[in-house]
Amino acid sequence: MTPGEALAALRDLPPLPITERRALLATLRATILARAPDAVAAADADFGRRSEMDTLLADVLLVADAARHARGHLTRWARPRRQPVPYPFQPASAVLEPAPKGVIGIMAPWNYPFQLALMPAIDAIAAGNRVVIKPSEHTPRCAALIAEMLGPLGDAARCVQGDAAVAADFAAQPWDHLVFTGSTATGKKVMAAAAASLTPLTLELGGKCPAFVLPGANLARAAQAIMTAKAINAGQTCVAPDTVFLIGHSVAGFRAAARATAIRFDETAVMLPARLERMRHGASIEDGLATAPDGHPLHQEEIFGPILALREATLDQAIAATGTPLAIYLFGATAEEEAQVAARTRSGALVCNRALEYAAFHGMAFGGVGQSGFGRRNGEAGFLEFSNLRARVRHGRFSLARMFDAPRTKRALAMARRLVGLTSGR
Repeated sequence: MTPGEALAALRDLPPLPITERRALLATLRATILARAPDAVAAADADFGRRSEMDTLLADVLLVADAARHARGHLTRWARPRRQPVPYPFQPASAVLEPAPKGVIGIMAPWNYPFQLALMPAIDAIAAGNRVVIKPSEHTPRCAALIAEMLGPLGDAARCVQGDAAVAADFAAQPWDHLVFTGSTATGKKVMAAAAASLTPLTLELGGKCPAFVLPGANLARAAQAIMTAKAINAGQTCVAPDTVFLIGHSVAGFRAAARATAIRFDETAVMLPARLERMRHGASIEDGLATAPDGHPLHQEEIFGPILALREATLDQAIAATGTPLAIYLFGATAEEEAQVAARTRSGALVCNRALEYAAFHGMAFGGVGQSGFGRRNGEAGFLEFSNLRARVRHGRFSLARMFDAPRTKRALAMARRLVGLTSGR
């Protein structure tokens, strides 16, 4: 099935009623839990070696819990939202009605093959849409399993599998909304393709998520949290710590604290090793902890792998070197330091004392800003992302505003002048 055929198959079907949405979410939850052993096996085979715990927690349980959360809150999210009516237009009623957009295209990456394909689908189905998912060609076994998992959803979902050419075709289709998760460079290409049909986008990209280890940090606890987050999926996570800015601490001190955690980065294999090999050139790397000269690729590009860059810096230098990542992680920050970072940076999230875990908060909007993307998913934010907030207004038989109806009188003009503060003259 081509992307165009999948879109055509769903385009003319009616929006999903709330009762059907709830049933579909329950079915998806039950299906992914029942296929958990298959998901573990498929991911392990596609990666060449993948931590069973990473798949169970991040690709199975997270999706199942998101479906349960959406199903439990869906009725409230879908209620029309009453809006105030300015007194000159009264009597009238006004509501914003969350209406389904239509058919949502979802382009998923390889690093969390089930989570990043199905989490946006949960948000989209909760909002009453139908979905077409394009899994990554780099994880073909997972893609085939996703297609099987979508089978029980009937006409609510389709799966399109294929290579980069299929992905390009997918991005160019006139979806009612398109979701892309991946690199910033590819995100720009997807955005250009979507522009031809004015397709609205959600882009979840990445950026170099920094960890600021400030003077007040307990180095042992900070190292434990940072190393734990970096070890998940061998660092192949868009919100993994990328660079540790050591403010008032030394590289040697952090290395010792990290070594004491006994955490390793190699439970999951590196999927695309050639890029990381290029980034290793000219850097000093020991147990995944790296230092490199200014201007080195480790300091310029998102690492997205089991290498953690370490830099000694002042707070001003760390802020200046921070772009617009999905997340900034602070350790040992005073209230003043946290406020300063919040005021002088832009990011999708600002998190204190842990890293990465906030992405599993189902009620918390998740997304980027600037180079890390735009749009939000998860929970009510994801429901609204895939909803058209349609205005529904019902006017009464009379209102003060109708004195300005045509044909306009001198009295109406005098009133208009008074309303804007003109008391005389033309």
